[in-house]
Formats: sequence, structure tokens, C-alpha cells
Amino acid sequence: MKDLFEVLGSYLQNKRLKAELSQGDVADKLGYSSPQFISNFERGLCAPPLPKLRTLIDLYDLNAEEVIKIMLGEHEKHLRKHLKAAKGRKK
Repeated sequence: MKDLFEVLGSYLQNKRLKAELSQGDVADKLGYSSPQFISNFERGLCAPPLPKLRTLIDLYDLNAEEVIKIMLGEHEKHLRKHLKAAKGRKK
């Protein structure tokens, strides 16, 4: 799942910068006490909780379908990689 977090984090960072917001600005809007939470999302250490992701979509004026496609695409890659590897070991 690390790939999902990294891809999503990079995407969110680019959109935050395009919106001309600092990590501190975003942390305030999401109700966090520190911009470290935003940094963690953007560095791919974790993904934002879904309610916070919904707020980010609104804040950055994103297309929710685009975010869904990114997340589903990374989940699919992860599943295919691990299920094919598991199938190969079983033989």
C-alpha cells in the first residue's frame, strides 16, 4: 500500500501547491494542530482519513472521480502484484 500513499501524496502535494496553500494552511482547514500531518500525507507515510480526503477535494477544487481513479489504480496494481506472486509460490 506504500505505493498508493506515495502516489496519492505526490498528487495532493502538487494540488496544494497549485492552490497556493501552505501545509499549515491546510492543517488549519482540516482541524489539525500541526502541518506535520499534511507533510506525512504528502510524503506517502499514510493516507488522509476519508472525511479529511473529502475536505481536501473541496479545498483544492479537485475532481473526486480523478482521485478515485488514482486510488483504485494503485490498489489494483498492489493486488495484481501480490496475488500473482502468491499464485506462483503455490505451484
